[in-house]
Amino acid sequence: MPFDSRIKQQLIDYLGKDWVKDDSVTLYSYSCDGLTLHPAEPMGVIFPDNTDELVAAVKLFAKNNITFLPRGAGTGLSGGAIPNQGSVVIEMNRMNRILDVDEVNRTITVEPGVVNLNISKHASPLGLHFVPDPSSQKACTIGGNVGENSGGPHTLKYGVTVNHILAMEVILPDGECIELGGNYFGTPGPDLLGLFIGSEGTFGIATKITCRLTANPERAITLLGSFSTIRDACQTVSDIIGNGIVPAALEMIDKLVISALEQTIKPGFPLDAEAILIIELEDLKDGLDEEASEIEAILKKNNASTIRRATDDAERALIWQARKGSFGAIGKLSPSYYTQDGVIPRSSLPDVLDKIMAIGDSYGLRIANVFHAGDGNLHPLILYNSLDEKESQAALDAGMEILQICLDTGGSLSGEHGIGLEKNNLMSKAFSEVDLDNMQQVRVAFNPHELLNPGKIFPTPGRCGEIKMLAKKSGIQV
Repeated sequence: MPFDSRIKQQLIDYLGKDWVKDDSVTLYSYSCDGLTLHPAEPMGVIFPDNTDELVAAVKLFAKNNITFLPRGAGTGLSGGAIPNQGSVVIEMNRMNRILDVDEVNRTITVEPGVVNLNISKHASPLGLHFVPDPSSQKACTIGGNVGENSGGPHTLKYGVTVNHILAMEVILPDGECIELGGNYFGTPGPDLLGLFIGSEGTFGIATKITCRLTANPERAITLLGSFSTIRDACQTVSDIIGNGIVPAALEMIDKLVISALEQTIKPGFPLDAEAILIIELEDLKDGLDEEASEIEAILKKNNASTIRRATDDAERALIWQARKGSFGAIGKLSPSYYTQDGVIPRSSLPDVLDKIMAIGDSYGLRIANVFHAGDGNLHPLILYNSLDEKESQAALDAGMEILQICLDTGGSLSGEHGIGLEKNNLMSKAFSEVDLDNMQQVRVAFNPHELLNPGKIFPTPGRCGEIKMLAKKSGIQV
C-alpha cells in the first residue's frame, strides 16, 4: 500500500518532492536486495540528504507507528533490506560525504552512503587504506558493512568491520540521536559500538561512521596454486595455518567457477584444475620472500599441479579481479544463483564440501564454490532457473540443508552476510531459547516497538506476543 497522503505530504515538506517516492517502478525496484527469492514491495522510499531530514522522517514514522528500514546499495545477500512487512525504505545513498580525514590518528569519518572502495581511494595518497574488502566493495556502502559486520578476503589477518570502526553517530527508532565509541579503541564502559555493529539495521541507523585506517604494506606477494583434488587444496589450507603462517588472504575457487571466469575475465587459470588457492602475503619487505617460499613448499607437498607467483602488480590485480568478479561470472553458467554463507572449522572443509556437492546432486542442481578458505567461511553458489518454480524451491531447500550441515559441524549460520529474513527461522537451531530470549531483550532495549527493520534476525512465529513479553520484562510500555 503506497503512502497515506497526509504522511506523504509531511515527508515532502521535510525532504522535497523529488525525494519521496511511491510509484510502481520505485516500489518494484526496492522490493528486494541481493537476495531475490523473497521480494516484498515497500510502502514507499525516501532519500534523506542529511541527519536532520532523517531524524524528522524517523520521528514521523514512530509517531504514526509506521515500520521502516535503512538501505544502502542493496548488495546484501540475506534479505536484510527487504521490506517484508510493507515498511518504508530509507535509501541512504545521498548521504555519501567524506567528512574528515585525520592522517595523524589514521581515521576517516564518513556518511553511511560512502562506497567501501572509495574510502581506500580517498586515503591512498596518505599511504593508508580501509581493510574490510567485501567482494562487492566497488558497490557496497559502509553503512551496510556496519549493519552486517562485513568481511572480505583480507580480513583473515586483520579482522572484520567491527575491528576497524571507532565511533558512530546513530539515530534510534524514536528519532533520538546518540554517539557510540570514540576516536580511539577502548573507550570506557560497555562496548555499545561493538553491540551495534552487526545488528543488521534493527537497533538504529548510522549517520556518521569513524573508520580506522591501516598503513599500506611495504610489499605484497600473491601466490596461486592449482590442484587436481579439492581435498589436497583443503589440506594445504590447514597446513599453511598449522605452520604458523597467517596470510592476508587465503581463498579457494572450484572448477565450475574457474570455467565461468575463463569465459569472462580470462585470468589464465588452468581449466583442468578441480580447485585453485589464492594466497596473499603482505607485510614488511624483509622476510616475505622466505615466507612465500615456505608456502610454495607446502603447496608442492600437497600435490599442487601448478604453482606461480604474480610477477607484477598487473598480474596480481588480474588475479584479484577474477576472485572478486566470481559471483558475476556465474551468469555465464546459469540464469540465477543463490548464495549461502555458512562457517565451518577449517579441518572440516573437505568433508563438508563433499556433502555440499551431494546435496546438489540430490536436487539435480549444480553448486559452485568460491570462498574464504582461511577462516572456513563458505559461499556455495546454487545454480538454478528463477523462472522455474520447482527449481527455485529446490535451491532454497538445498541452501537450508547446507546451513544445517554447517551447524552440525560446529559452525555458524553466517560469516558476513547476516541472518536477515533468509535464516531467521534457523536461529532456534543454532541457539537455545534462553540465548534467543537474551538477544531479543537487547533488541527491545533499542527498538521496543520493532518499528525498525521488523522480522529480521529472529524467528518470526508469534512475534507480537514475544515482543510484548520481552518489553514488559524490560519495563517498556508497548
